[in-house]
Amino acid sequence: MTLNDTVARVTDRIVERSRDGRARYLDLIERARDEGVHRPTLSCGNLAHGFAASGEDKATIKSGQAMNIGIVSAYNDMLSAHQPYGRYPEQIKIFARERGATAQVAGGVPAMCDGVTQGQDSMELSLFSRDVIAMGTAVGLSHGMFEGALLLGICDKIVPGLLIGALRFGHLPTILVPAGPMPSGLANKEKIRVRQLYAEGKVGEEELLEAESASYHGAGTCTFYGTANSNQMMMEMMGLHMPGSSFVNPGNKLRQELTRAAVHRVTEIGWQGDDYRPLGACIDEKAIVNATIGLLATGGSTNHMLHIPAIARAAGIAIDWDDMDELSDVVPLIASVYPNGAGDINYFHAAGGMPFVIRELLGAGLAHPDIRTVYGASLEEGAQEPFLEEDALMWKPGAEQSRDETLLKPVSDPFQSDGGLALLAGNLGRATMKVSAVAPEHRTIEAPARVFSTQHQVAEAFKAGELDRDVVVVVRFQGPAANGMPELHKLSSPLGVLQDRGYKVALVTDGRMSGASGKVPSAIHVSPEAYHGGPLGKLRDGDLVRVCALEGTLSALVDAGEWAAREQAEAPPEAWGTGRELFAMMRRYSDPAEKGGSAMLAEAGL
Repeated sequence: MTLNDTVARVTDRIVERSRDGRARYLDLIERARDEGVHRPTLSCGNLAHGFAASGEDKATIKSGQAMNIGIVSAYNDMLSAHQPYGRYPEQIKIFARERGATAQVAGGVPAMCDGVTQGQDSMELSLFSRDVIAMGTAVGLSHGMFEGALLLGICDKIVPGLLIGALRFGHLPTILVPAGPMPSGLANKEKIRVRQLYAEGKVGEEELLEAESASYHGAGTCTFYGTANSNQMMMEMMGLHMPGSSFVNPGNKLRQELTRAAVHRVTEIGWQGDDYRPLGACIDEKAIVNATIGLLATGGSTNHMLHIPAIARAAGIAIDWDDMDELSDVVPLIASVYPNGAGDINYFHAAGGMPFVIRELLGAGLAHPDIRTVYGASLEEGAQEPFLEEDALMWKPGAEQSRDETLLKPVSDPFQSDGGLALLAGNLGRATMKVSAVAPEHRTIEAPARVFSTQHQVAEAFKAGELDRDVVVVVRFQGPAANGMPELHKLSSPLGVLQDRGYKVALVTDGRMSGASGKVPSAIHVSPEAYHGGPLGKLRDGDLVRVCALEGTLSALVDAGEWAAREQAEAPPEAWGTGRELFAMMRRYSDPAEKGGSAMLAEAGL
């Protein structure tokens, strides 16, 4: 199938824009392979430290004749998605020995659970935890002991952070190893019903906790299609997972065999063989475009409007929101997974999942087949489903037809003709909106503004009945520089209640919403942010605001002369506590949301 003209044009534009940066990056990883720190260059003292505690692997590592794989793990047993990783290192070491290789845990990185920190002060650490994870990954891989890497991580900032850090060691062949989603629990519709009843004061905390516990009930990734599962989708679209491995549940034989396959495969793509596949060559402009197209086609998390540009920058690639918006015009929405639809990620997987998505997009010329995947000749091999035959891992072609068209549809008959994300622009700045979960009748809202500086103020106003009207709720000073750009997902329930009461309601903020953003139209990531003099700082209560995903507009309907004369509102004082003061440097030097909201990348000049 011929590549879609728009996809080709946008890709060519990204390639041209990235030409100098990509050349510098490829030179970096070439020099790292040939001249960088690696085992043959280590002194005897360096090397002895490196294998001192390696037990039965010591002799093999000492010999320098076999690949030594660096494991970077985001394991902790508080985060359900990462709890299964606890036993992975010992399994990986066994699987590596099967191929005459060795493996060592190069380092651990933090894994923050946004589900735990939603609505809490500690959420202000969340976005910048991505930079910390990237730096932690770099520290782990910096020892020069490794000829390959396996990255163990799933959730929100963790996969982007692991990739950004690993890309600075892009000469290493690297595979990401998922652990899978938890089995389905309480139906999502029922969970939302209880949340909204609680927001209205109609049920208490005991009922709410019971519902939440029935939804988030075991080991594995949360089953809604938020940032964590969008991460896994992107890894498949870039060919960085073993095919079809993202959404196999933890704790079964198939899951273990997929991990074994990843370990075996990384030993086959090292630089001493004839199939060298370094991470920095696998993640190129076409792979980044594929990740974006997958996000649009599946209605994925808005958080990736920050993460995709940041990952790309670490590989010398420049992609922006205009590129994403242009792609959205031609990429149809072919998945409807909660919060966009009723079924969760397990039902999506059963309906055909990523093999079906990859086949459909490639068949329609909407994705690049000719990327360097970790597993085969092209992305076409990613359209396969793993299965066990007498305990042996095999792959078969994925479903040619959706097994459930309430969750997955073909490109020829999509849920909607364009992607699940929209770019908005106007005199309030530039923003993004996840429209895939928003009903068409709610995609244009024109109403008076009510302006807040914290999400807690919104909750108080809701409880006091002050928002029982048509209203555009504005929450400003929530950008990276102001307070670390926390997610404002706790606003979903009260705003959803207002919408259900028949009011026209929208959210406008320079902060983030969760990957589970739902039915209320939300113009988020507004740039420039109010803290840096962005126009949200000029808004006043009662100003008429128009938010329109159909026209792509975000505007205050205020006389131009009056608007120009207005002064900026004063930012709230910088908050301390819960470790927030330790991130002051990151807030101070962070770059805009559209570039990824990173202090680390900004200061590195990437």
